[in-house]
Amino acid sequence: MEKTCSACGQVFSPAFVFQIAVTSDGQRNHFCSLECRKVGLGEEGFRAKRARRIAILNQKGGTGKTTTAVNLAAGLAEREHQALLIDTDAQGNVGVSLGVAGEKSLYHVLVENAEPTDVAVPVRSHLDVITSDATLAAAEIWLARQNNDQRSRVLTKRLNLLQISRRYDYVIIDCGPSLNLLNQNALSYVDEVIIPVTCDYLALVGVKQVLRTIKDVERHLGHAVRISAVLPTFYDGRTRLAREVLETLQGHFKTKCLEPVRLNTRLAEAPSHKKTIFEYAPVSHGAADYNRVVDWVLTTNAQAETTLHSEPQVAV
Repeated sequence: MEKTCSACGQVFSPAFVFQIAVTSDGQRNHFCSLECRKVGLGEEGFRAKRARRIAILNQKGGTGKTTTAVNLAAGLAEREHQALLIDTDAQGNVGVSLGVAGEKSLYHVLVENAEPTDVAVPVRSHLDVITSDATLAAAEIWLARQNNDQRSRVLTKRLNLLQISRRYDYVIIDCGPSLNLLNQNALSYVDEVIIPVTCDYLALVGVKQVLRTIKDVERHLGHAVRISAVLPTFYDGRTRLAREVLETLQGHFKTKCLEPVRLNTRLAEAPSHKKTIFEYAPVSHGAADYNRVVDWVLTTNAQAETTLHSEPQVAV
C-alpha cells in the first residue's frame, strides 16, 4: 500500500517499523527514510520514549495466552520496568488471574471515552492493568457500527491521545481466541506479536491462521506488525508428538521460536491463588521458563533500540 512521505512528499510503500509514527493527537505519519523521520518529528520526537507494544495472540483457544501475558508483564514489572497489561477478551481472565476487578473496564475506554489512566488499576509495583468483562460484547457491537475506516483504530486513538506509550516501557495486550474487531484494534495498535503455541498438531493450524490475520491487517489497515516470536507452551518432552511439533516450529521459525514453556502444574494453580508464577512458585519450572521469556524481551528490546537509531528493521 503506497503512502506519501510526511516530510518530503515522496510516494513509497512502507516496509519498516520506523516508517510509521502516530503523534499524540492520533495523526498517523509516514516517512520514507530515517532522515525524513528526524525532519518530521524533530530530534526530540525521534528519540522520545515510546513503549514497546506487544500482543499475545493465537486464534486457537487454550494455548496459554493469558498465562503468557500475565507472567510476561509481571516479570517485566518485577525488574522495575513500567508495564501496562490490557485484556481484550470478554472472559476477563487477566483480572481473575491477578485478583482484581476494576470499577471500569476496557469497555469504558472504547465506548465511553474514559481516560485509560483512570481505568488502569495498579495491581503490583510497576504493573497496571486495564481489565475486561462481559461488557466487551457490547463494545464489539458498538465498534461494528462505526465508520469502516475508523472502527479498527479506536483503541489506538484512545491510547495515543493520552500518550500511554510515554507513561510505560511496555504495553502487553492479551487477545481473545477469535478474529474480531477487538483483536483488529489490538493489532492496529501494537508493533509485534508473540504467538503461544501448544505442542500438538492442531496448534500448527492456529499459527497459520495468525499469519494470515497479520497479513490481512497489513493489507487492509496499512499497519505493519511483525511476528517477533513463537512460544511453544505445555511442552512435555517425554512425548514424541511434542518433540516433533517443537522441531517443526524450530525448523520453520528458526531463531523466532523461543525455548518452550514446560508443562507445569504450578502454572495452572497460580491463577486460583490470584498470583503470578513468580509469586506463587518462584523456584518452579514455570517461573524459570517465563523468566527466560522476560530475558528474551529485554535483550531484543536493547537490540531494537539500537536498530531504530542505526539501520532500518524489517517489519515482518
